[in-house]
Amino acid sequence: MRKGSTWVGLDVHKKDIVAARLVGSSQEPEIWRFANEPRAIGRFERKLLRESAGAVHCAYEAGPCGYPLQRRLQSSGISCQVVAPSLIPAKPGERIKTDRRDAGKLAELLRAGLLTEVVPPGEDEESVRDLCRCRDSVRQDLTRARHRLSKLLLRRDVRYGPGRAWTRRHRQWLLGLRFEHAAAEAAFRAYLGSVEQLEDRLLELDEAIAQVAETDPYRESVGRLRCFRGIDTWSAMLILAELHDVRRFSSPRQLMAYLGLVPSEHSSGERTRRGGITKAGNSRLRRALIEAAWHARHRPAISKELRRRRQGQPPGAILLADRALRRLYHRYWRLLSMGKPPQKVVTAVARELTGFVWATLMCD
Repeated sequence: MRKGSTWVGLDVHKKDIVAARLVGSSQEPEIWRFANEPRAIGRFERKLLRESAGAVHCAYEAGPCGYPLQRRLQSSGISCQVVAPSLIPAKPGERIKTDRRDAGKLAELLRAGLLTEVVPPGEDEESVRDLCRCRDSVRQDLTRARHRLSKLLLRRDVRYGPGRAWTRRHRQWLLGLRFEHAAAEAAFRAYLGSVEQLEDRLLELDEAIAQVAETDPYRESVGRLRCFRGIDTWSAMLILAELHDVRRFSSPRQLMAYLGLVPSEHSSGERTRRGGITKAGNSRLRRALIEAAWHARHRPAISKELRRRRQGQPPGAILLADRALRRLYHRYWRLLSMGKPPQKVVTAVARELTGFVWATLMCD
């Protein structure tokens, strides 16, 4: 029986797992490989518990294998962390990377307390997050399908004259198009059918998300977020699903940094150099907030739709949304008048909008 705590680094892949174990203050890890399947993981758990006198701590990088391994190890009484890969310390001179080295490095850094843990969602929260991400993927597919169709028409010099694309009138125009060659007609119908299919799927997912938004624990938070201009049910659910617990951010600045909306910096000595935003963290959530921030360019008026969304909501949430409405509008036009590019202006507005979102979700 070994003495002291046990530190285990796991390099997890689809088919197998490489484990590196450090016991106490030992320097050379024990390394072994086993299949990533329930029976082999069960043997691994029993081996750790049988040969360890103290506490057992495991860690592996967040990735496509998700959180099932962590949940299984913790249910067996083994502490397990899922860590952020981008925040793992790296030596500049390292040029060799293998599964054994990665597992051993995780074990050493875990023992030293130098790993940044990812806060895992619960199984219900993960299911809602998958639904929101599925909707986002379908939306992106729909945009690509529309582009393919429009470029096909452009190559054949078929142009839609008045008005905007993808309106009711534009659809009627598309349905009336005919091509002389059978091959061109088949390609056009295939592209158009793909667009219509994706639009139907998007509507189904929107209905499913709307149903989830009416249930606890999302109902109250979704209602508060919908008081903001530019944030409706879909974007509110995306914010809640991706954050899954806003209280882990003790300040709005921490949330801004998590979303990668803060400027990067490379300063040394007397030289101070700041660059663009870091773009670290959650790209989906960052994109949703930037899309909402574009609404700040409009005059701060309460539309009929926004007034309807605010009905029955707490006065404090409405007051905070009104403050954001006015402040973000003036912020947008002040930065624009200083000669800042619109993209940078909107990013700055999105950073401030993040602070208002944090304050709204932190309200009891």
